[in-house]
Amino acid sequence: MSHSCRYDQLVEQAGRGPDRICAVAHPCDETSLGAALEAGQRGLFQPILVGPEQRIRALAAEHGWSLEGLELVDVPHSHAAADAAVEQVLSGRAGLLMKGSLHTDELMQAVLSHQGGLRTERRISHVFIMDVPSYPELLFITDAAINIFPDLSVKADIVRNAIDLHVGLGLGAPRVAILSAVEQVNARLPSTIDAAALCKMADRGQIVGGVLDGPLALDNAISVDAARVKGIASPVAGRANVLVVPDLEAGNMLAKNLSFLSGAESAGIVLGARVPIILTSRADSSRSRLASCAVAALYADHLAAHQPVRA
Repeated sequence: MSHSCRYDQLVEQAGRGPDRICAVAHPCDETSLGAALEAGQRGLFQPILVGPEQRIRALAAEHGWSLEGLELVDVPHSHAAADAAVEQVLSGRAGLLMKGSLHTDELMQAVLSHQGGLRTERRISHVFIMDVPSYPELLFITDAAINIFPDLSVKADIVRNAIDLHVGLGLGAPRVAILSAVEQVNARLPSTIDAAALCKMADRGQIVGGVLDGPLALDNAISVDAARVKGIASPVAGRANVLVVPDLEAGNMLAKNLSFLSGAESAGIVLGARVPIILTSRADSSRSRLASCAVAALYADHLAAHQPVRA
């Protein structure tokens, strides 16, 4: 599939789905309000706009956008908007949550609050769904946004969340590469020990739904030639769909490297809560923001249909 078609196909597929409602927390800048309204126009979901109503209406008027037929929940500031948007999900009004112009930490604090937040037994994690021009398939990178230094149990949930998303989008069982700097287990590199343990957990049925291999260096994960030179024979090496990074810094650098040096586009979604959470950045293109909405919408349909058992 050509580079330009991958996200378009997701958006088209999501636009044909059932009616969905998304609570949008504090859409008080051009980027976030515009993305929510465009997603609504494309049939991805019906947004509920949660924030200071006068500010949202003034912003829409400034850009000539119609809010006709849309529900607005008037709250005074971003902190209240995060809480009220989560409440829309808890009450069953909304099946999706989207970040507006507030800090990610502020929204996630409301998501994780003990006063009936959106926690599940699964650890919350983020996945970048990257459309890289030089790679033949969509490439998932996780976790580059939520968990800073995940331990083994957190990494196991990060892997489970990514597998569930890949399957839930209809992309089949993913080939999951657990990344490190080298492809051999080295006691001085803790990420190699974690990688080996995750693969053994998959062997024992503690992680299901995907094929795991690791530790793998990045070149061995995505280049068949590099894997062949190193003598690595596995279903994953050179053909990974999911790249599991050792920590947030490595993941963040990898994702931004692909975006800014390789011309990749990146959609982003938070998994492991009761509903998918859409995180977009002001640096994202319009296509990337729409793709994030489409991915979340399609995955929400999957969760509603399958109600997967939380490991």
